[in-house]
Amino acid sequence: MNREKAEKLLFEHLKNPNLRRHCLATEAVMGALAERLGGDRDGWALAGLLHDIDYEETKETPDKHGLVSAEILKEHGLPEDVVNAVLAHNFRKEPQSLMENAIVCADAITGMIVASALIRPEKKISALTADFVARKMKEPSFARGADRSKIAYYEKLGLTKEEFFEIAIKAMAQIAGRLGL
Repeated sequence: MNREKAEKLLFEHLKNPNLRRHCLATEAVMGALAERLGGDRDGWALAGLLHDIDYEETKETPDKHGLVSAEILKEHGLPEDVVNAVLAHNFRKEPQSLMENAIVCADAITGMIVASALIRPEKKISALTADFVARKMKEPSFARGADRSKIAYYEKLGLTKEEFFEIAIKAMAQIAGRLGL
């Protein structure tokens, strides 16, 4: 499935603009991580884009989140590694591969970066530094929804916190217009 068809499929399933932006951000981070780590950029990016495709459908049954996504992706012929990454993003499958570990931290860091950008006077991702995001992350009351234990999966990728944050900030800054930041 090409990227254009994947986004169309995502938008058919997700109507909430914030969820759509989150998926776009996760796609950007996953693509950048693939480039850095030698993964298949297209496959990793598709996993990021489509990882929450079932979110609205499973809102009342969160234990099915990820499982329904996997079925949708299988029906549309997406590769097994993409399906497995989507299952791993919320531990419906124990993350094992590099891509599966990457999606755990990519999914989580996007919320931390968005929250960090929104408290800056400029309200721009481009104004962020890895150090600023790291300092905000140390505040337990800041961006409570951004799971710090999932963000820490960058260690499983062989990256430092600073490297991971820089990759994620740069990736999201490249699509800042689509993210409204």
